[in-house]
Amino acid sequence: MSFKERIRDLVRLAFQMGNNWMTLLGVALTTSSAFTLVWFWFMELTSPRAVHPYFGIVLFLALPALFLVGLVLIPVGILRTRRKRRLAGEPITPLQKVDFTQPGIRRLLLVVGALTFINVGILGTAGLKGVEYMDSNRFCGLTCHTVMAPEYTAFLNSPHSRVGCAQCHIGHGAPALVRAKISGTRQLFAVAFGTYSRPIPSPVEHLRPARETCEQCHWPQKFTDDKLLIRTKYADDEGNTPSTSILLLKIGGHTANGTTGIHGRHLDAMERISYITTDHRRQEIPKVTYRDDNGQLVEYVTDDYKKLKPEQIAKATERKMDCVDCHNRPTHAFELPDRAVDKALNQKRMSAELPYIKKKAVELLKVEYASQQEAASKIVLGINEFYRTSYPEVFKHKRAQVDAAAEAVKAIYLRNVFPEMKLLWGTHPNNIGHEEAVGCFRCHDGSHTAADGRTIKGDCDTCHTILAQDEKDPKVLKDLGMK
Repeated sequence: MSFKERIRDLVRLAFQMGNNWMTLLGVALTTSSAFTLVWFWFMELTSPRAVHPYFGIVLFLALPALFLVGLVLIPVGILRTRRKRRLAGEPITPLQKVDFTQPGIRRLLLVVGALTFINVGILGTAGLKGVEYMDSNRFCGLTCHTVMAPEYTAFLNSPHSRVGCAQCHIGHGAPALVRAKISGTRQLFAVAFGTYSRPIPSPVEHLRPARETCEQCHWPQKFTDDKLLIRTKYADDEGNTPSTSILLLKIGGHTANGTTGIHGRHLDAMERISYITTDHRRQEIPKVTYRDDNGQLVEYVTDDYKKLKPEQIAKATERKMDCVDCHNRPTHAFELPDRAVDKALNQKRMSAELPYIKKKAVELLKVEYASQQEAASKIVLGINEFYRTSYPEVFKHKRAQVDAAAEAVKAIYLRNVFPEMKLLWGTHPNNIGHEEAVGCFRCHDGSHTAADGRTIKGDCDTCHTILAQDEKDPKVLKDLGMK
């Protein structure tokens, strides 16, 4: 049988068997979903408003799925009808003759071909827009709102808020996309049945290597200079007395004068450091292996490591140090109340002229609230009530500043605490520095010792030089022409 004859028989079979409920349902689903998709795509292109994340699920995922189901039902219905007749012993109705020389038949085939071409175009477009939507920040952050609210809120307030979630968490290429969607399916079931972790565990397991994410913009060899850090904090007294500390951070790599900074020691061109951690949060590091400038490996261990049994060491996690071992919350960082209030005062989001505003703000932030809604109302009420009863003149003449301070304190809480996800102050330690968490002192504690007696130093001058410490008016700022 020639190819042309096979095509003719298939067309005849379609004419004969297409009159069944399943095929007709497939035609209805495909046609209706196709018109709906095209219409909403047009509305999306012409409307300045972003698509709501939940509506996006219908538009970019559910409707294309219905379209595809309809396409599948059409041939399945035809084959099912033919099979039922054969199993029932009914004679198969002879194929009707289709005369391709008739203009009507040719026009019909032309319409079918055009519709097939359109269907392929719609299906391809739907697939691309579906993938694009699932990789969007709004889908990642807002679709599973309760689960992702902490991470998405922190992301929007981070220096990486213009970097797409997928760029760090998924990566490029089909294999990365497939892995992400398989993981997403598991997460979907966890959300549906309420079995997800509260809070989301940190650090993220199986995160893409830093060289594929962080180092696309921040490669270690780029950092060569020191960094001047100026930090002002406020006392808990009535005047919210400010004091300033100034540090010169030695964050660079190899410098012209022969010194080596933080990035040069930890993330050089060669792999410098690996370590063993005994807890999933990587806060306990009993062993560090360091490659010195001569290329020799030196092992630094603590007394606790020497006490570990072989099976405990086997269960421990061994990692090659990369960016996220110190910058463990680069995009999803949460502040502590004291520093968050200092930051708000420095940025003039609340006025330091309000008596005891630092003390009262921190006090209200540290209260345990059942929900963000309760916190929002009680924080605003607490600030207003404090000044109304304790400083009535301030409340009367500086009401705008009191209201602004109340809103700023409320915003700090809503930005950092999510009781529904059990994410409270300090839930996720930040390993940059050593003030908010153990951080640098996980290794630089003076107790990691090599066989020859050398230790990993914990001296202040190892990583920074203190130019001013809690001074009211540091002279160094004047010397640098900054005041």
